[in-house]
Amino acid sequence: MFKLEDIEKQLPTAQPRKPGAPTALGGIRVVDFSHFIAGPYATMMLADFGADVIKIEAPAKGDDFRHYPPTDPALPAQGASFFFANRNKRSVALDLKNPAALALVRELIAESDVLVENFSTGVMQRFGLDPETCLALNPRLVYCSVPAYSRDGEFADRPGFDPVVQAESGFMSMNGYADRDGVRALSPVMDIGTSLMVCNTVLAALMARGHTGKGQYCEVSLFDSAVAMLGYAPMQYLLGGVEPQRNGNVSPDTSPSGVFHCTDATFYVNSGNDRIFERLVAGVLQRPDVAADPRYNNRVGRTRHRDTLFPILEEAFARQPWAHWRDKFREAGIPSGEVRTVPQALASREAAARGLVTRIAHPQAGWVPNITPPPRLQETPVVDPVVAPALGQHTQEVLREVLGCDDARLETLRQAGAFGAA
Repeated sequence: MFKLEDIEKQLPTAQPRKPGAPTALGGIRVVDFSHFIAGPYATMMLADFGADVIKIEAPAKGDDFRHYPPTDPALPAQGASFFFANRNKRSVALDLKNPAALALVRELIAESDVLVENFSTGVMQRFGLDPETCLALNPRLVYCSVPAYSRDGEFADRPGFDPVVQAESGFMSMNGYADRDGVRALSPVMDIGTSLMVCNTVLAALMARGHTGKGQYCEVSLFDSAVAMLGYAPMQYLLGGVEPQRNGNVSPDTSPSGVFHCTDATFYVNSGNDRIFERLVAGVLQRPDVAADPRYNNRVGRTRHRDTLFPILEEAFARQPWAHWRDKFREAGIPSGEVRTVPQALASREAAARGLVTRIAHPQAGWVPNITPPPRLQETPVVDPVVAPALGQHTQEVLREVLGCDDARLETLRQAGAFGAA
């Protein structure tokens, strides 16, 4: 278990990028009005690729996600959940209900390439920051909205969070055991899936701008993304009338695929085709009789006769520890893995080999944990990680750098309440 006070001892520092290497999105500026996960995780990916992401937050409180537990008294408004989705950004605290602050925001939008927002429908319009207004102000702007359902039509007013769309999209109905209610995924899979869609959509719009010279309005909804996250299940139903059923840890399509037990661990084996089954049973388990059995020598038969096949495998696996089976599986090319807890996964050799868990500098705490982003670009590597910002940490820096504000203007803005109450 990694402990905050022991991070410097337990975790390596993040691997620095190649000196002098360009970034994929160098020179791109993003004005980020998003909060929680679906928007912020997407803009963090853009920041990892080198974009200058300016996170616009309300003074005093900021993004609600700043306050999600666990938090540390030494790190006000910078909980673990906020660190997860806001690396490599700059925070500007502005009171959008204040006319002077709104004027600043419009200036920032005019100097930016991308705007991302996931407010409730109508909020940006009330601020006078709707797509039509912003694109008129900056025709090269890529304006991306991330609603729960849509920005127009029958369901535009509906709010939504990850577990709600897990329920409504059919995702929950596919997960768990047949004799119980469907189960939500604890991980915010729909938020993260939507983030990937948002990042791809923004990148596609930026590429299109390179051809047309013009920006555009984009929309990626949480519900639409949730339906996409159902995988091939919708097509199986639409083409073949096959409605997904809850299968617990086994697969409806392949067998034997599921959770098994050895003397000291639980593990998952995925026999995706007949060749893998042959290697598993005839090779690893030394049971050619089972491999040749007409009930089991094809995928359909193994799925139909799972109830008699699995006990044979369980009995064999129960004779040896995981280390024995792990090596045998790897040698035979059997897709398999130990069922781990999150702490075990983070401390695993696989995570260490990829440098997935590191530490990065923090001005108050000294160091905080960091999860390395998955993309590995050889010529334009992701930027060196910078910890998620304190609320309003970069307000004056951004206004000076992007808008050329001097001390006199900053003081006038402060007195006008643009930065919130004194």
